[in-house]
Amino acid sequence: RSGFRQQSRLNDPVLEDKKMRINYTTQVTRIDGTEADLSDYSGQVLLIVNTASACGYTPQYRGLQALHQRFKDQGFSVLGFPCNQFGGQEPGPADEIRDFCEQKFSVTFPLFAKIDVNGTGTHPLYQQLKSAKPGLLGSQDIKWNFTKFLVSRDGEVQKRYGSQKDPNDLEPAVLEALGEG
Repeated sequence: RSGFRQQSRLNDPVLEDKKMRINYTTQVTRIDGTEADLSDYSGQVLLIVNTASACGYTPQYRGLQALHQRFKDQGFSVLGFPCNQFGGQEPGPADEIRDFCEQKFSVTFPLFAKIDVNGTGTHPLYQQLKSAKPGLLGSQDIKWNFTKFLVSRDGEVQKRYGSQKDPNDLEPAVLEALGEG
């Protein structure tokens, strides 16, 4: 039935018209250690990415920053969530991660504290994202660093992209989500 809205727990995604949306009250920790929720990004198109500093895909930071820079004034943001679950490729503390991203790739998009994206300690945001857009053959697990989720202005999880998807190839999808494609 249209308009049905159910929310069983604070961090569960919201089911409305059979579209899975992120819950903007989900708590996140910024890379500087300050606590926030996702409401700061309500109304924006988001590309949410699990990142790592010592991965073969790490150069994707450059493309992610370029997307962020190109479309931030139109209501788009990349959100980076460092993760050390894949080959121990993000072992450092938050200040090292931030410094590496800023110095090596001139990253200005929001970075957050290191999280788990799989297993029993999966961050609530990633529980929502994976539930809304399972991967290949319905698997919810994130397979590697730099998996990307495109989220619309109203929080609908629209698309999931694997690690191999180059951020530079996402421009048409971002434009469409911004209502310009």
